[in-house]
Amino acid sequence: MPQLSVLDQSTVVSGRSPDASIRESIGLAQHCEALGYNRYWCAEHHNSASQAGTAPEILISAIAATTHRIRVGSAGVMLPHYSSLKVAEQFRVLEAIAPGRIDLGLGRAPGSDGRTAYALNPQAETAAEHFPAQVCDLMHWLAGQKLVEGHPFRDIIAQPASPTMPEVWVLGSSDYGAQVAAYFGLPFCFAHFISDGRGAEQALSIYRETYRPSERHPTPYGAVCVWAMAAPTQAEAEHLIMSRAVSRLWRDKGIFAPLPSPEEALAETFSDGERARLERIKDRAIWGTPDVVGARLRELAASCGVDEVAMLTTVHDPEARRMSYTLMAREFGLGAPDVSAARHAAD
Repeated sequence: MPQLSVLDQSTVVSGRSPDASIRESIGLAQHCEALGYNRYWCAEHHNSASQAGTAPEILISAIAATTHRIRVGSAGVMLPHYSSLKVAEQFRVLEAIAPGRIDLGLGRAPGSDGRTAYALNPQAETAAEHFPAQVCDLMHWLAGQKLVEGHPFRDIIAQPASPTMPEVWVLGSSDYGAQVAAYFGLPFCFAHFISDGRGAEQALSIYRETYRPSERHPTPYGAVCVWAMAAPTQAEAEHLIMSRAVSRLWRDKGIFAPLPSPEEALAETFSDGERARLERIKDRAIWGTPDVVGARLRELAASCGVDEVAMLTTVHDPEARRMSYTLMAREFGLGAPDVSAARHAAD
């Protein structure tokens, strides 16, 4: 049975200010820790009216400081926007805040439009080409090691030093990320929710077949991140899924807007073609009662040959979102840890 984790985009919803989404993320992380989830990942997006999570490293800090057991990390930091040294320093600080609990998921995609990518890094057009070299430098700095011989920054050490280091992941929705992860001997997570699963089995197969063992990860470790939502009844799930379906329809048309409530989504007027598209979006998504969602997640994990499934659940009502994660924790038999004991140990 796969491990179960969480991806959070700090989704902006209609009727609430975007800053509320950040605070909801902190509360949801605490909720998911109490339920027994393995890790909680924060996404990075820029210049979007749909997602408020622009700085995962800051949100990770807040979550790590207010939780005690769950692993916390990024999914991901879009490395071409930044200096590898600065990212290493940020995540070494995070590791000092929560030793042994920090994940650094790395992505190559911009997480934004081209103009915004340029605003973040004027070298944006060519920065992605240097992604493998950036990963190499970053891994050395995170490990407290000098860079390769002849590197102009060889003698720079990323602080603060500590006996542990963040766990580095590569994230992607294509074969490219799988190959980078395999080359460096790193865990790999396929972004199933971006492509509706297209290419997942192939990418993960390439990852396993070309994997080069590393000291920290002698064997490959794969995961998929999937959009999934559970509700107590099929009728409730049918109602809630409309928010995501309409939001996805808007996104495919280039409209990035706050997530509508189910009532707002149902009140929209659609053409026959758009209604057909909504049905296809619903058919490809994983939603329903916990047994239905659980069966599909287990089947997906088996077909992709992965060890872990991270769920992204975008629901307008924060209580309905919490309920979805609660239902899936019960479905997978997650053992709720003794958080009070963990808190006492941390203190």
